[in-house]
Amino acid sequence: MDKQKMIEEINRLKKEKNAVILAHYYQEGSIQDIADYTGDSLYLSQIAAETDADIIVFAGVHFMAETAKILSPDKKVLLPVAEAGCPMADMVTDIRLTNYKAKNPDRVIVAYVNTTAKVKALSDICVTSSNAEKIIKHYKNDKLMYVPDKNLGAYLKEKYELDMEVWPGFCCIHNDLTLEHLATAKAKYPNAQFIVHPEAKLDLVHKADFIGSTKGLLNYTIESDHDEFIVGTEDGIIHTMEVNSPNKKFHILSDGLKCYDMKLTRLEDVYLALRDEQFEVEVPEDIRLKAFEALDKMLKLS
Repeated sequence: MDKQKMIEEINRLKKEKNAVILAHYYQEGSIQDIADYTGDSLYLSQIAAETDADIIVFAGVHFMAETAKILSPDKKVLLPVAEAGCPMADMVTDIRLTNYKAKNPDRVIVAYVNTTAKVKALSDICVTSSNAEKIIKHYKNDKLMYVPDKNLGAYLKEKYELDMEVWPGFCCIHNDLTLEHLATAKAKYPNAQFIVHPEAKLDLVHKADFIGSTKGLLNYTIESDHDEFIVGTEDGIIHTMEVNSPNKKFHILSDGLKCYDMKLTRLEDVYLALRDEQFEVEVPEDIRLKAFEALDKMLKLS
């Protein structure tokens, strides 16, 4: 089946089955183009909670599809590539977090949405990079633990002078970015502004012209009078930036800024997920209910 025929079949199956396709910005451009909704974790979580579709096909990674199931338990949630995971989410387990909570009962657990359902179920509230700053202000007088991203946690802790411990996890993509990468990019593109995701290390974040979530970075490039940017996040967002600002120039900070798991999904995988309704994501009800509380608090404060 050629690409155009496959796209036609996907659209036919969506109507036939009352399905919706959600795609994260880090997906390949062809996946973003076929999606009904494209966005960051916060936006896609909101859509998952509100959609009246019977089937959600989530072109992303496992924790995202799991989050959709937590928020929409009556929907069938399909992950086109079953093994698409998130190494950072795996860096905090429910067993380790349970042990931490036993030793630190006075700490409020703030969980990045990049976590498993079991970890969310043990947390007091979830955040995404889009709403972390807004939500953290509600807890600025509390003793906190932020899991699992040490870099975003360190950024929030420094900016708001929080009494907050941070879990030693990280995004393998953003954490590898260095000042040397920036120096090389600046030498090549001296007129470009540097924009970066706060999952990068603090020394690099301090050099940025703008710091923001994936959606925040996108909005900044759309609204800015500047016309050239060095982008310090996963390269999938470049596609959306170019679509929204065709007359501007975008340079990825490093050629290595590709999430392996995000890039696993192909158009054929989306088609097969819809056709065969395969790789359904389930969450045990006792875990789902507890995880829902943390996510619901997040959505209400967003």
